[in-house]
Amino acid sequence: MFAVKLIIALVVLAILVVNVRQSLRVIDGRTELDWARVGIWAVLAIAIVFGLLPSMGQVPSGFRGVVLRFGATTGEVKSEGLYFLPPFVETIALMDVQVHAHKASATSASKDLQNVAAEITLNYRLDPAKAATIYRDLRNEYESRIIAPSVQEAVKATTARFDAEKLITERPLVSSGIEEALRARLASHGIVIDQMSITNFQFSQDFAAAIEAKVVATQQALKAENDLRRITVEAEQRIATAKGEAEAIRIQAASISAQGGEAYVHLKAIEKWDGKLPTYMTSGAAMPFVSVPKQ
Repeated sequence: MFAVKLIIALVVLAILVVNVRQSLRVIDGRTELDWARVGIWAVLAIAIVFGLLPSMGQVPSGFRGVVLRFGATTGEVKSEGLYFLPPFVETIALMDVQVHAHKASATSASKDLQNVAAEITLNYRLDPAKAATIYRDLRNEYESRIIAPSVQEAVKATTARFDAEKLITERPLVSSGIEEALRARLASHGIVIDQMSITNFQFSQDFAAAIEAKVVATQQALKAENDLRRITVEAEQRIATAKGEAEAIRIQAASISAQGGEAYVHLKAIEKWDGKLPTYMTSGAAMPFVSVPKQ
């Protein structure tokens, strides 16, 4: 924008120089200047430089221009680009409508009265349609006057609804609760929330130690339960094996009782025999023979 104003000023100066040269005239051999004509052009140049140039301006990208008349807001908001205003009467106040990040630390208490320290990151922007109202009510101090205390209040109100342990296990629900509270509070001031996230939760050392002890106890209980299941299965397997062996003994005993004691001796001999014939005979022993049935 400065370049545009500089070009306009140079053009006006060039026009003034040209007219001064044209105002020179020769009278009785002397060169004289037509001061009336020079005065008119000088007044015109001054009016252009000090009247037209201050009325021109540019709203940068990502901003809105709030129109002020003698310092008071008119309700009109200029969009990005070039603008013209009545000189010395109206001016422009720029309002940033880009997305900004606000980081805050909040200390609160949970439902079970545990101290909680939370770190919050809030991405927000100004509603362009409400830029004039924001400037009128807050100027550019909306972050310190509205956003910071709203974050503190939303965190305290939300964490008070949850036990300390649930702040960890139900973190998405806690985050959405804080965000909803902030949206309702900031929307009335023309501030729009794009995203809110909890970057950290910290508790007292005693509570952290208690949580760790509970986790260890839970893991030990699960291990004991798994060991009990394993022992139970192994015991059931041994019982089934014993039942099978007892059934086998019962069947053998029934067979022995039916055939007499000789059958028991034969049974034990069969169980111990490896299926091989002897390779030599002791002195005086009778030669065994095998009877082959006739065909």
